[in-house]
Amino acid sequence: MNPRGTPVADDSKEFDLIVIGSGPGGYVAAIRASQLGMKAACIEADKLGGVCLNIGCIPTKSLLTSALLVNEVKGADKHGISIGELSIDMGPAQERSRKVANQLNRGVGMLFRKNKVTHIEGWGRLAGDGKVEVETPDGTDTYRADHILVATGSRPRSLPFLEIDGERIWSSDHALFVKEAPESLAIVGAGAIGMEFADIFEAYGSQVTILEAMDHVLPVEDKDISVQMAKAYRKRGMTIHTGARLESSEVVDDGVVLRFKDKDGKDQELKVERALSAVGRIPNTEDVGLDRAGVKLTERGNFIEVDEWLRTNVDGVYAVGDCAGGALLAHKASHEGIACIEKIAGVAHGPVDHGNIPNCTYSHPEVASVGLTEEQAREAGHDIEVGKFPWVGNGRALAHGDSDGFIKVIRDRKYSEILGAHIIGPHATELIAEFVIGRHLEATAEEMEKAIHPHPTLSEAVAEAALASLGRAIHI
Repeated sequence: MNPRGTPVADDSKEFDLIVIGSGPGGYVAAIRASQLGMKAACIEADKLGGVCLNIGCIPTKSLLTSALLVNEVKGADKHGISIGELSIDMGPAQERSRKVANQLNRGVGMLFRKNKVTHIEGWGRLAGDGKVEVETPDGTDTYRADHILVATGSRPRSLPFLEIDGERIWSSDHALFVKEAPESLAIVGAGAIGMEFADIFEAYGSQVTILEAMDHVLPVEDKDISVQMAKAYRKRGMTIHTGARLESSEVVDDGVVLRFKDKDGKDQELKVERALSAVGRIPNTEDVGLDRAGVKLTERGNFIEVDEWLRTNVDGVYAVGDCAGGALLAHKASHEGIACIEKIAGVAHGPVDHGNIPNCTYSHPEVASVGLTEEQAREAGHDIEVGKFPWVGNGRALAHGDSDGFIKVIRDRKYSEILGAHIIGPHATELIAEFVIGRHLEATAEEMEKAIHPHPTLSEAVAEAALASLGRAIHI
């Protein structure tokens, strides 16, 4: 019996739920559906886990871990460790990243078997009336379900004046399979993806130049964070051009020539061995049968239109993750998948709180944030107080030798609500969860500090930043 109460035939091609796409939105949704008693299937044409596990989040973070270790080894003499001449090879780091990705890919298959989710290999397309056609090398099979969830993800964007060819001009996908760092690399786009790859390739010896059209790197972050981030990267020897408008690219025998206008409107020319396009992603909404099923797309961006419960305009068809727009983040996709399935099953705990989704950049220094920036809070008319706590005031950060950066808290004066929290520095992507939980539970800045934090830890800085927003930090 499915959640709608209609009988489901005991047939291998009949399901309560069919998910198209096995990324962090799709595979999580399929597993949750099975846990709730639904007969679930997940269609995937490539490796299980989607972009995130195979050519995104996981292998990138593996390479960033290697890059951080390279930089720490370079400073080993401060700890009384002498290693002589340092030899750096990106090849083993790339191979390690593939092993990590493959391990997690196999893990998704194990989770499917454990939870009795049927894995259907092939390319899935909506066929209307609750049907999905799956194209395989042996032909086309048709499956049916009362509920169909589209979770087809996204792919790197290619611009007319920066055509990705995989040789001289890379996307993030290509960059993950590089075994030797180029002598020089231009990265177009200073969002999280661009800044993470800048970290990796600089650590392995590339001379990195970053071009960003906006007036600061990490454009979605608070400006104070962006300024600190640019300072840290320039200190490492990277060149950064903000307010830069790329006008053309030309592949030549020994590299790529980029022509752009700088922030002062002057024409600039940059020649590098390789270029990386990190100018955003576009949804995979073509060739999945959306038009045939009558599913509407947004006027801008070709994302699938959904309501707060991830329902499309077509009864029984849903969409989650990157293809449904909003923040293109794996954790947002997974949360949407769970929220959508639980609503179908009648056990929903509430829609996704899109105002409390954390942003994370896993570079060195790390950056993480949740809620409003200072500028956004003021524009929204809030009467705010801002507190900053620098890492130089934290004993654990000093002991670790990683004390650049700060935690910034923006609170509303009237109710002491935490409107936004922004971190740059050690383990920022872990520490931000404390603010996410605090905001979810509607904690005040006072309550964040009243929860006793262990000493000496980095987490103490969370309490200190909350105190700073109240004008009474202790250690600064």
